[in-house]
Amino acid sequence: MGFRFRKSIKLLPGVRLNLSKSGVSASVGKPGATINLGRQGARTTVGVPGIGLSYSETLKAPADPQQAQAGMGFAALLGWGVVLLFVGVVLFAWLVG
Repeated sequence: MGFRFRKSIKLLPGVRLNLSKSGVSASVGKPGATINLGRQGARTTVGVPGIGLSYSETLKAPADPQQAQAGMGFAALLGWGVVLLFVGVVLFAWLVG
């Protein structure tokens, strides 16, 4: 088993800079829903805070240009739906709170 390193620096409310042995990334969101942008692309995570149950999906661009022209698959459409829902919830919480 190898050593791990992870440090998270809060830049603004809901925005963190993450440093680890494997690289640097940025996270936007609150507990329960985050978007992480790093070297391997964008990753969305939705979960139930406090119990450790979550779902995470990496959003990738298709490798085949014809697939990109054919339209979005169901998983990509669902991923973007989660992202848009998350952004709406964060904006609503920011405006109300």
